[in-house]
Amino acid sequence: MPDRLMLLDTASLYFRAFYGLPDSIRREDGTPVNAVRGLLDMIARLTTDYGATHLIACWDDDWRPQWRVDLLPTYKAHRVAEANTGAPDVEVVPDALEAQLPMIRTVLGLAGIAIVGAAEHEADDVVGTYASHAGIPVDVVTGDRDLFQVCDDSRQVRVIYTARGMRNLDVMTEEVVVGKYRVLPQQYADYATLRGDASDGLPGVAGIGEKTAASLLLKYGTLENLLEAAADADSGLSSPVRAKLEAAAEYLKAAPAVVRLVRDLELPSLEEAGARLHPVAGEPRAGLERLAVDWNLGGSVRRLLDALDRTGPA
Repeated sequence: MPDRLMLLDTASLYFRAFYGLPDSIRREDGTPVNAVRGLLDMIARLTTDYGATHLIACWDDDWRPQWRVDLLPTYKAHRVAEANTGAPDVEVVPDALEAQLPMIRTVLGLAGIAIVGAAEHEADDVVGTYASHAGIPVDVVTGDRDLFQVCDDSRQVRVIYTARGMRNLDVMTEEVVVGKYRVLPQQYADYATLRGDASDGLPGVAGIGEKTAASLLLKYGTLENLLEAAADADSGLSSPVRAKLEAAAEYLKAAPAVVRLVRDLELPSLEEAGARLHPVAGEPRAGLERLAVDWNLGGSVRRLLDALDRTGPA
């Protein structure tokens, strides 16, 4: 099997699992395990269907980095817990899901699945760095459109997009992104900056929607070029668009660095991270089988083990 790296936007997947399965699925002490079960089933299916030989569960060590908030205070502000008063930002996560995060890390650890995060950065930045430097084909699994930035047909980097559900996955290549949004993946951050994104607290430029943003980037190539045209009275840029950009000048100075993925983090190599998938044997396997019973994980552990068994020698 040729090498292929799969990068999980892990939070995106465990949130989807949590809301996709009833939290009445619980272990004996009453703790819900629906997110654990759902995530394991996703990993088993995805690694098998897409032929992953390497896997990294990319983790939000900082879901709302202060440096991004300093640039754009509205960034993810609507997701901050209301009870937060002066303490570091706390994301609004249902208690029933919060209780499952240590279990997820424990099970992934026993399964030999690499978990990688980076201080003061989001999982998206971990994805961006590995996707940019892996040196092998990459599949990024996410429900976040911002990660369309990494699509690159020449380097065989694509996004497995989960927004329509696990039964309706969309494989986003460079060609598909262009066909759907009329911008190149490398223009996607500028496109998102212009049109805005309520889910991340990006207001966008008032009066500029998706079609206008795409047409402007088609003509000018980059946001930087567009702003240069806006500052040049002889550029031919229409007065209404020029006025809209001028009104959003402060936002447009700050937002690009917030939206663009960081691609140069110092992260462990695939080998150092233990990214290569392999069958689970010995005590780790026995430990997973015990947890399948003790934590009421049903057949999810068995399906994960079966998927990992297929990664071993033929």
